[in-house]
Amino acid sequence: MRYRSLFTTIVLLFALFSLKAQNDYFFAEGTRFDPKIPTPEKYLGYPIGTLHTRHDAIVGYMRELARISDRAKLDTIGETYEHRQLVVLTITSPENHRNLESIRKEHLKLTDPTQRVGDYTDMKSVVLLGYNVHGNEPSSSEAAMLTAYYYVAGQSAEVRAALKDAVLMVDPTFNPDGRDRHSTWANSYLGDPMVSDPIDVEHNEAWPRGRTNHYWYDLNRDWLPLAHVESQSRIDFYHKWYPNVVTDFHEMGTNSTYFFEPTKPFGSENPVVPRDNYDGLNNLFAGYFHEALDEIGSLYFTKEQYDNSYPGYGSTYPDIHGALGLVFEQASSRGHVQDSPTGKVAFAFTIKNHVTSSLATVRASVGEREVLLKHMENYFDSALEEGAKNPVKGWVFGDPADDGRNQAFIDLLLRHKIKTVALNDDIELDGKNYKAGKAFYVPNAQKQYRMVRTMFEKVIDFHDSIFYDASSWTAALTYNMPYAEWKGKQDLSGKELTRNDLKGTYARVPKTNYAYLIEWNEYYAPKALNYLLEKGVYVNYGSKPFSIETNEGVKEYGYGTLMIPVSRQEMDADLVHAYVEEATEIAGIRAQSVKTGFSTSGVDLGSGSFTTVRKPKAIMLIGGNTNSAEAGEVWHLFDSKVGMPITKVDMDNAGRINWSDYNTLILVSGSYNSLGESTLDRIKLWVREGGTLITIKGATSWAIGAKWVNEKYAPRSERETPERMDYVTSRDFYGAQSIGGSMYMTDIDITHPIGFGYTSRELPVYRNHSTLIQPSSSPTNTVVKYTENPLLSGYVSKANLKDIGGTASLIATSMGRGNVVMFVDNPNFRGMWYGTNRLLFNAVFFGNY
Repeated sequence: MRYRSLFTTIVLLFALFSLKAQNDYFFAEGTRFDPKIPTPEKYLGYPIGTLHTRHDAIVGYMRELARISDRAKLDTIGETYEHRQLVVLTITSPENHRNLESIRKEHLKLTDPTQRVGDYTDMKSVVLLGYNVHGNEPSSSEAAMLTAYYYVAGQSAEVRAALKDAVLMVDPTFNPDGRDRHSTWANSYLGDPMVSDPIDVEHNEAWPRGRTNHYWYDLNRDWLPLAHVESQSRIDFYHKWYPNVVTDFHEMGTNSTYFFEPTKPFGSENPVVPRDNYDGLNNLFAGYFHEALDEIGSLYFTKEQYDNSYPGYGSTYPDIHGALGLVFEQASSRGHVQDSPTGKVAFAFTIKNHVTSSLATVRASVGEREVLLKHMENYFDSALEEGAKNPVKGWVFGDPADDGRNQAFIDLLLRHKIKTVALNDDIELDGKNYKAGKAFYVPNAQKQYRMVRTMFEKVIDFHDSIFYDASSWTAALTYNMPYAEWKGKQDLSGKELTRNDLKGTYARVPKTNYAYLIEWNEYYAPKALNYLLEKGVYVNYGSKPFSIETNEGVKEYGYGTLMIPVSRQEMDADLVHAYVEEATEIAGIRAQSVKTGFSTSGVDLGSGSFTTVRKPKAIMLIGGNTNSAEAGEVWHLFDSKVGMPITKVDMDNAGRINWSDYNTLILVSGSYNSLGESTLDRIKLWVREGGTLITIKGATSWAIGAKWVNEKYAPRSERETPERMDYVTSRDFYGAQSIGGSMYMTDIDITHPIGFGYTSRELPVYRNHSTLIQPSSSPTNTVVKYTENPLLSGYVSKANLKDIGGTASLIATSMGRGNVVMFVDNPNFRGMWYGTNRLLFNAVFFGNY
């Protein structure tokens, strides 16, 4: 009875009759449904909109629909880190279900330029209705259940026609872990009567909030990086079908109304997407949306604000694959009902708007079926044609010193179905040698040409200077991947790669009674190092290069090389050998054995240039006003790439920390003054006694502002501001002065312990902030410094570019017997910056240099 009273309250907020059935609220009056199919309300035991539905209940309802109806089939396509199922409910006519695989294969011909379809009469629109990528934007998953019910139980001619001419795929929750985090919060603080006051705890989640996944990542930025299991499973499913239309339902501020595409013309559009997507399909579908929303009296806006340029969005990635990606934004109740300047916003109402847009999407996808099918076929035909006409035939890439990073980048390319070959022969381009075996080629003449551009092209010219998100996403730069254009007359030859070819370089190493060596320039060397340290093996790292006779012949070793002396260990030689074997196999890298410490050049293995690695005991402060995304990036990096635990402590509990248990402290962006003077003094003393403090971005600004270090901000040049400007243009003027996600070239000191493992002094970094730090007054402390004209890709104003040039990106300085490693930029942005991850690895493992 309590749930029924809550629902009645919601209905009354919108002047509906309290006795009306729930179906009549969410669907057009008089819509007929099969009574054998349970409504969401009947299955759940409460009306939609009166509680936030748990993900397992959503999956259970989808499973029930598939069990009862021959219109529906449920597939599990993966699971989250917290082992919640990722499911897709496929809805179509029973006849189509019987022929689903042949429908899929026929549909894929649209993506193959070697096949012509021409006649689309019997082909189906494939529609992926995707919901709830941001966990605390929950109305869409509720709408997903209602939409699934509408097409499984609906008896109208429109529904039957849709099931005949379309294959509908309902992905009810892109982010189950985040959704359940938020649902638990909202339901836990639900009152009866409900509290609509915006300051009520129900409407204000605690850190880290439910927007993000288990590792506090924004999955709506992960369609390109594919850093997470949810995105990887979803992309695999996506490329199995190549849907014609993909929806991406969101929520925005409570004080807004409703948004649907088109987005802001030109300025917010992806440069590789053909104009007929934006000028044609978007406007075509917009007619369906406004008619549907007009009919229920909902206010909305279009052509403003929201970005469609970054390819990692769920509404942009489809555009680069011959589909129409659609973003919807609904004013959020952030709970069950909340006050706004225009009245109360109820959860049920937010759900209704998304249901309305879902049904309009299907209506448009069926009504414009042939337009969509023709668009997809033309898209891939034109992609191949444009790629073949490009004077740049393709892209050569490969790092001769880092197989792990090469394979990670190739894996990204192959997951996105980009043709990649391993070169048969050496080649020299732009003064760099690319050696066969560690050199690869991506031709432009392929159907994924526009994704190839996404991975390799640098863009610095833009229609607009205001960006909702990143203005650059050149993936090759994020991996710090050496690469060059190939302008020869013919494509380069080699073996086309599959993901089965990505097996690492591990090979057994012969046992020795002297020492083992592991090159630090391998991306996954920290994983092997951590394993050895966990097993109690003593490991040294070298601060100078050398060459020495190994089981593989004479090899040259660079800065940071790991050396495991056998006789020093507190275990027998057989066990040392076993641990080295296990460590390198887990990391997918190689070790070499030596029988002597006498080098052929450089330092010997007994030199004072070798230092014992201190096993990291790392702690990171979270909560409060710290940046959850940056904290999640650190956590995920060491979990997934190193296998090293990091203790996460809420700011409120910092006073309880026994600092002698740790030797490394990581602070992400945030202000730490709230810790209190006694705790801050204790941390200072801990650093002076030998601890390593690592600050990232905003935490670096805090450390400088709090005068923990003697570094200084760099001056900014004066900006010319008009004496007077129209108010309506002020946002554009000031927005153009911000630095909104672009890529820059820096110079890195590869002889510094924080620079160990890099073999080139050129290092691309990512910047999305305006903090400028002067190079350190100590000449050896500025580990990474911006070049004088550093822009590589993305937008930045001329004044900002001039100011950035020559400033510091990373400074490492001493404090007593300890060190402070200060990152001005984020080395882990979106889990995609393999090129700068090593800086953080070095700070953790070698931070007590």
